[in-house]
Amino acid sequence: MKSAKEWPASSVEMRAISELVPYANNSRTHSPAQVEQIAASMREFGWTSPVLVDENGMIIAGHGRVLAAAKLNMADVPVMVAKGWTEKQKQAYVIADNKLALNAGWDLEKLALELGDLQGAGFDMALIGFTEDELLELAGGTAGNTDPDEVPEPLPVAASQLGDVWLLGDHRLVCGDSTDPAAVAACVGQEKPLSMAETNCARRRRKSVPVWLSVRLKMNPFDLMLLRAAA
Repeated sequence: MKSAKEWPASSVEMRAISELVPYANNSRTHSPAQVEQIAASMREFGWTSPVLVDENGMIIAGHGRVLAAAKLNMADVPVMVAKGWTEKQKQAYVIADNKLALNAGWDLEKLALELGDLQGAGFDMALIGFTEDELLELAGGTAGNTDPDEVPEPLPVAASQLGDVWLLGDHRLVCGDSTDPAAVAACVGQEKPLSMAETNCARRRRKSVPVWLSVRLKMNPFDLMLLRAAA
């Protein structure tokens, strides 16, 4: 094991971005959106983790930070040098630097509390790295721990009533009776259906059950209508 004086982080220096060379076989990718996230973090927090380079200026760790720095028009960045590393050590650490971080987990309850506190204080949540969907999922503090078979209690007043027509992009979703011509007309509008097909439970009409009525139109071959069969 190297002594503390030999650790790369024992000495940090500033170096021009133009002097740094990306590792040619870097398998870690950085999308433009992710680079923008790193850049936004730098604008808020400054530079918190130096780039790791070898003695020739080849980047071992910090490719995304260098891309973000270039986006921010930075001329110089802080670097630490891995002195005396073998080629295989450099090759291995390019991967390990990313993979070891991915192996960590989350205490979801504590994470939800921390995120909720930041959000309540009006902090810019985009700087943290979670998507809006992830933040919504974590808001209850039980993300990933719910019973997939649990059925929620019905609402006192249904969100959709018989006769409602929902527009979902190029699709229509109609709440109604698949045997009711008016309901079918609400789905197809002025288009002439090329084909229509119901599930068997709708044909038998033994009880009120949700069924799919597939309506093939010229305008869109996948318009669907979710209907309730007549009792």
